[in-house]
Amino acid sequence: MQESEELLQERLSLAMERIAGIAQEAQVPAPYADYFQKTAAFLLLMEQTAKAAADGSMEAYTLEQWQDHNHALYEDILPENYEKSYANPDYAVKTLGEVHGRILSFLYAELRGIIVYAYEQRLEDMTILAELFIEIYNSFEEEELPSYKQIQQIVYWFVSDNSDLTVTRRVREFLDPELDFAARIILNEDLNDLRYLYKYGEYISENELAMARHMNSLPQETIDLMADTYTEGFRIGFENAGKPLHKKKSVNLRYVLGFERMMKKAIRNFEAMGLKPVIYRSAVSSITKRQAFKNGYYGGNPNKQYDYDHKADEAIYFDKPFMQRKLGVMRTAYETYKDLAAVHAGPAVLEIFGETPFAPQIKESAYRLSEKQQKLSVAYDSEASQISKKYILPQERSFTIIAFPVPEIGPKFPEIFNETIRINTLDYKLYQTIQQKIIDTLDTGVAVHIQGKDGNQTDLTVRLHELSDPAKETIFENCVADVNIPVGEVFTSPILTGTNGTLHVTQVYLEQLCYQNLKLVFRDGKIAEYSCTNFGTEKENQDYIRENVLFHHETLPMGEFAIGTNTTAYAVAEKYQIGEMLPILIAEKMGPHFAVGDTCYSWEEDTPVYNPDGKEVVARDNEVSILRKEDVAKAYLGCHTDITIPYKELGHIRVIRGDGSEVSIIEDGRFVLPGTEELNKPLD
Repeated sequence: MQESEELLQERLSLAMERIAGIAQEAQVPAPYADYFQKTAAFLLLMEQTAKAAADGSMEAYTLEQWQDHNHALYEDILPENYEKSYANPDYAVKTLGEVHGRILSFLYAELRGIIVYAYEQRLEDMTILAELFIEIYNSFEEEELPSYKQIQQIVYWFVSDNSDLTVTRRVREFLDPELDFAARIILNEDLNDLRYLYKYGEYISENELAMARHMNSLPQETIDLMADTYTEGFRIGFENAGKPLHKKKSVNLRYVLGFERMMKKAIRNFEAMGLKPVIYRSAVSSITKRQAFKNGYYGGNPNKQYDYDHKADEAIYFDKPFMQRKLGVMRTAYETYKDLAAVHAGPAVLEIFGETPFAPQIKESAYRLSEKQQKLSVAYDSEASQISKKYILPQERSFTIIAFPVPEIGPKFPEIFNETIRINTLDYKLYQTIQQKIIDTLDTGVAVHIQGKDGNQTDLTVRLHELSDPAKETIFENCVADVNIPVGEVFTSPILTGTNGTLHVTQVYLEQLCYQNLKLVFRDGKIAEYSCTNFGTEKENQDYIRENVLFHHETLPMGEFAIGTNTTAYAVAEKYQIGEMLPILIAEKMGPHFAVGDTCYSWEEDTPVYNPDGKEVVARDNEVSILRKEDVAKAYLGCHTDITIPYKELGHIRVIRGDGSEVSIIEDGRFVLPGTEELNKPLD
């Protein structure tokens, strides 16, 4: 049973009273006194922030006052200050020593989650973090300094004992429209008054301000076009798949701050479909985050290196008992909110691109999962996915994704923004017709050969499914603009046995991380070797791929092979030289791409899928996904990462037929199959 607000306020006040004493004169030896005093001062600032948010006094702030306050909350982790911040594990270890530095840096980063709790008036979350800080401080007041194990155990029991609160709250956030903190900002604030951006508690950079200004400058018909494309994609996804949208009552909106004007129209559109918005924030706690990835709404990123440094902080406490505890709480939470889960329709995602590319620094001082923890992490992801899908049935949910540039992309932002709207609203009927010609040819093959050129070392043969009845069946799905905006690809789940060779890209960005000369070698459809040239040693490069592409799996299968047809997007990328900044959502349409991990039909392999010509797409399984029939844990990997070869690095794509003959679809980066000539016009 949750404590009353009055009791929580009393606990928080007592904790903050103690923290105020620490801030004035920490009774611990150097160099720890400085650490605890600075951290205590930050927590006191957050107490003041929570009070100001509660009594409404911040409403009178000018824009400049809001900006000063926002800067004060995040200044310690900004790049210009990070080298001497306790949030930086290198600095913490250097200053506080090998024994205590890393774990105190973790504590410093974990406590920063209190920022958003203060804005949302989440008193219990604020209280438990304040009490954690005090408990660890108390251990330093003893005659002997605490051992690493002592502090680790305090952290361990903190995350375990409080998982009923933290994990349950996160599950509820996924499902409950009544948690409407962000929705109230979107619907009730004056979006022409840019002070609204600061009311989230997120970091606000010039990028978010400029985005909001740009959105405010657009005519309503442009806003309507953007929002309608986004929400109609979601609706059509249900319609095309024959899924029951009329049974659903909520939809998850994910966006980046600055796009509120579009989100406001989208909320109205969804309401007309009978769907209430579920809008949750990207996680701020190591307990609920997944590495450095953002899932939910978020603002500016004050420091991507900071996120990367703390992406594996769960290594402090992640063991089998905790994993089982967390999964148990998750099961209970989904059961508690099962009625909300049953009527949840899925996510509608707005992605951004154009941010300054990020290549992380690998730090020995940062936490990493051990090999044992990596295996547990894989097992956890599998079981957690099974739990969520038990309550949110894949065969009854859908999604949509759309992307837009942000001002950080450069001075040509307005032109690129307009071009992106055009790309997102291309004539899908035209693409549908051209793509059908490609599919008709692919359906005659037993394999496809992909060859790179001009330094691209790709030499890969992808094995295709066989058709029992070509008149009624097809291997590739004809993908137009519904769930996956913009238009422009045909895709399949390859047969793994017989899929062999090398996939290489000279440079690619995956989840905003840069990879130089990424090379994956496939043997019978599974990754057998992997490398890149980002770092100075082979081990560093392989660890980077293993953590951020393989997600700690020993190997991954090729879950998808696709041919992108959106040469318009490619031409725009080349014109403005923004190819490396594009999200995979658009980049995957700009050449052949290969996904490692689950298939595109993950968890829905038994649901029939039909192309517009009426043929059933039968290539929904591979040798890994079919294992669901004996052990679900062996069938699903919980990841799906697309890697695209740009047209300019493409020598050819040729369909190999059973008699050994070949038919070319692309030669020297251009479409040569009769009926596809229209796709070359943007390239000219």
